[in-house]
Amino acid sequence: MELTKEQLAKYLDHTNLQPNATAAQIKQTCAEALKYQTASVCVNAHWVDLVTKELTGSGVNPIAVVGFPLGATTTEIKVAEAKQAMIDGAMEIDMVINIGEFLGGNFDFVKSDITKVAEVVHQESKLLKVIIETSYLNNDQIVKACQICEVAHADYVKTSTGFSDSGAKVEDVVLMRKTVGNRLGVKASGGIHTQEEAIAMIKAGASRLGVSATVKILEGK
Repeated sequence: MELTKEQLAKYLDHTNLQPNATAAQIKQTCAEALKYQTASVCVNAHWVDLVTKELTGSGVNPIAVVGFPLGATTTEIKVAEAKQAMIDGAMEIDMVINIGEFLGGNFDFVKSDITKVAEVVHQESKLLKVIIETSYLNNDQIVKACQICEVAHADYVKTSTGFSDSGAKVEDVVLMRKTVGNRLGVKASGGIHTQEEAIAMIKAGASRLGVSATVKILEGK
């Protein structure tokens, strides 16, 4: 697969989710995204207002994470967090499923949790990506999680928070794409540090990549 730097940039959600990130560092993340014209900048909800101001008129979208990184906040909090993030300018929401409830087999709760966030996101004509945290799941569980996300009206399924045992794996992306077909997007995130790794994820079926190593990836260093 041959992609120009500009084409590859459009796959990238340039990400800064570090708990110790300062306003200056978030502005630097935005400056990098603007330089390379990435798809977006993905940050914790507190920084969305700042990011929106930095990206105004650029075509680079602000993204907020919700229920991050554990997925264990209540549905009501996830809904409120998504609403506030969109008020602050988020064009996309990346939420974490309740992993414990999923592993416990409470699939109705997981579906409801996603559905209620999807409803408020879609009311604003925004996109919802759902992080299933693949490092905790076997293949059958990955398929089940993707199926629940689709029934719950997610727009994307996403591999990882980047805060768990491991991040995106090519074989998981292949399985996720096979499960959702072309009906949903697939976002690979966590542990993608080189241009070769990024291209491998795209070849596997990823339509978006969550990365913090954007400059390194695009410069091929």
